[in-house]
Amino acid sequence: MAPQPTGPHSAPVTPPAAAPALIVLAGATGALGLLIAHQLRQRGATVRALVRPAASPKAEAESLRLQGVEVLAVDYTDAAALTRACTGATCVVSALSGLREVIVEAQTQLLEAAVAAGVPRFIPSDYSADFTRLPEGSNRNFDLRREFMRRVDKAPIQATSILNGMFADLLTGQAPVVLAGPKRVLYWGDADQPLDFTTMVNTAEFTAAAALDATTPRYLRVAGEVASPRDLRATATAATGREFKLLRAGSLGFLGTMIKVTKTLMPAQDDVFPPWQGMQYLHNMLSGQAKLAEPLDNGRYPDIRWTKVRDVLAGSK
Repeated sequence: MAPQPTGPHSAPVTPPAAAPALIVLAGATGALGLLIAHQLRQRGATVRALVRPAASPKAEAESLRLQGVEVLAVDYTDAAALTRACTGATCVVSALSGLREVIVEAQTQLLEAAVAAGVPRFIPSDYSADFTRLPEGSNRNFDLRREFMRRVDKAPIQATSILNGMFADLLTGQAPVVLAGPKRVLYWGDADQPLDFTTMVNTAEFTAAAALDATTPRYLRVAGEVASPRDLRATATAATGREFKLLRAGSLGFLGTMIKVTKTLMPAQDDVFPPWQGMQYLHNMLSGQAKLAEPLDNGRYPDIRWTKVRDVLAGSK
């Protein structure tokens, strides 16, 4: 290579700065999607959020625009428009939530558009315990993710699923585990079964980092904390200053029977999270079948500071 001129009239040559990576984000107006969009912007990414036409004028979409996110209304049945929306992206991230028409069908439309647009990477909307280890029929929502998994694994695109156990945020009310009123930690089966918990914010942080990382493997497994029901009892006591006790509601077999009865009496098949769905999730975790394999990938992005269950419970006092 010829030397660069260094005379008095020459100026140092500065290479042009690389353009920020473009990440296309589906499901951006949901609770997790909004967090992922924020974390992507924090990391300097250009974000194009795909929203349903009806969602475009709503407050969630406006909050994305205020963060500098490009909000694009797209009809998922319009393959050409969806392909144009994905064009130029380095990764398509899905945070879609729903039943089969969303998790399987809409995500398939999104996947096909990403492939047609030449996008190299795809992150599906998994964000859960390790459903890959579960038998068919043990969890309706996980069965849907496994069905889509078979489609994405056949597609000519690099896919990465992020598995994070249960959202730790649910322990403050929605998940019937840490019961603040009676000061009990409810469980079935073994009080020493390790369980995986990660906050939604940490999950969004990790997803954003993974979306900007071209070297991700097929699966990434993270947990802000691994804790058994016995550990949760001690943590709840320390976090709240009130003495919690363990409450064993029965065996896992008994929980399985409760699931069947609840599903019969309150089928609610069109609900994304009917009561029996949450019970299935607890059964999967408490059985150990959906436990994330270790070592976990928590250290992959060292700037992430993982929130512990104690901090989640202390914040809900």
